[in-house]
Amino acid sequence: MATIVFYSFKNRAQATSRRSFISNLKWLSRAGQSRPSCPLSSGPLTTSRTTGVRFMSHGTAAGRSRRGVLALSGAAAVTTAAAALAGFLANVNHFRQAEMATLVPRAAEETDQEGDILSRCRGFMSPPVTDVGVLRERKDEMCTRMEMLIMETQAEFCKALQEVDGGTFKVDRWDRKEGGGGISCVMQDGEVFEKAGVNVSVVFGHLTEDAARQMRSRGKVLKGKDGKLPFCAMGVSSVIHPKNPHIPTVHFNYRYFEIEEEDGSKQWWFGGGTDLTPVYVNKDDAFHFHNTLKEACDKHHSQYYPDFKKWCDRYFYIRHRGETRGIGGIFFDDLDAPGQEEAFGFVKSCARTVVPCYLPIVYKHLHDPFTDQEKHWQQVRRGRYVEFNLVYDRGVKFGLATPGSRIESILMSLPLTARWEYMHEPVCGTREAEMLEVLRNPKEWV
Repeated sequence: MATIVFYSFKNRAQATSRRSFISNLKWLSRAGQSRPSCPLSSGPLTTSRTTGVRFMSHGTAAGRSRRGVLALSGAAAVTTAAAALAGFLANVNHFRQAEMATLVPRAAEETDQEGDILSRCRGFMSPPVTDVGVLRERKDEMCTRMEMLIMETQAEFCKALQEVDGGTFKVDRWDRKEGGGGISCVMQDGEVFEKAGVNVSVVFGHLTEDAARQMRSRGKVLKGKDGKLPFCAMGVSSVIHPKNPHIPTVHFNYRYFEIEEEDGSKQWWFGGGTDLTPVYVNKDDAFHFHNTLKEACDKHHSQYYPDFKKWCDRYFYIRHRGETRGIGGIFFDDLDAPGQEEAFGFVKSCARTVVPCYLPIVYKHLHDPFTDQEKHWQQVRRGRYVEFNLVYDRGVKFGLATPGSRIESILMSLPLTARWEYMHEPVCGTREAEMLEVLRNPKEWV
């Protein structure tokens, strides 16, 4: 699900200045020289065709054993652990057969780590979209805090996926001439993942009439000046398509929107969610995934999980097929209550579950054998995934309606391969038929 999210309106020339960007990046590099190591750092600075400078991610040796430990190291590990630890430990008995172990930092209490912009930037897959100096000046603004969160989420997830696959993400920075840009991290034809994409975007400018109309249709009353609505949008979005049909596809997206109206007031809201699309039903996997999300939701409100689980089932529904895209998870949009700080805290908890809710499932099925028939069914289900994304997904629609959007990043969610067969229907009593029954009648997994 492609997403764009809003950022600050003022002094954007500074944020997008090439000279300022390179200057701050050199400053960032010098600042890091005093540290002997960087847990999630992408390594040395190199030239990029797109912006002139970027971080290169560390590749994992192809021969590295997958029976080792998934290390959640550095700042991202600390911030991830607290929101997901309870849910992960509660489910560990369901995953003893998995060929992995997850290390959790010793700190039992949740640490915010929102103070040191510079040290946090060292762990990203690339320098942030917004100039580092601007982020430091505005470190207490919600737009800065959200951009740092989505950059950390991208880095943490990419590092975990590289560890299990042995491949390396291509880090692709892009600029939007209307304002802002993004960082697309994509790994294709890996050993484990056929296609894995983790995107960050931070864009700003003025909403088009089409984009504003989409928001108004969801109940937003927006009054622009001279027909224009200054906006800022930012988010992290990921879709992972594994090769093995016993490893599910996963998607997550967390975003923030901010709009300035005619009178200078601002409307803001958060949205997002995480959902799982398996090819075959596995009750233990479904429990682990949903329960990890439930634990994160329950920290903030007991109704969040049941409400957002139902919302997820309704949203990821292929109406022309009469079936859901997968077994769901959570989904929410237009979240602007009870307050900005509380809403942001909830989004942080959700973002910190993306590794612990999915990677144990990947390791569990890493070496599962599969047949040609199972691979064929995976291709058919991918076809339904494509149908939803191109016909119904609001993020895709919003991206395509926004001037200057990067089509490659918007359509990153599509698999490399899929299949459409005329009048395809699985044989009754098969595992394929069992999967289709679940998709036509969503279940409660927790």
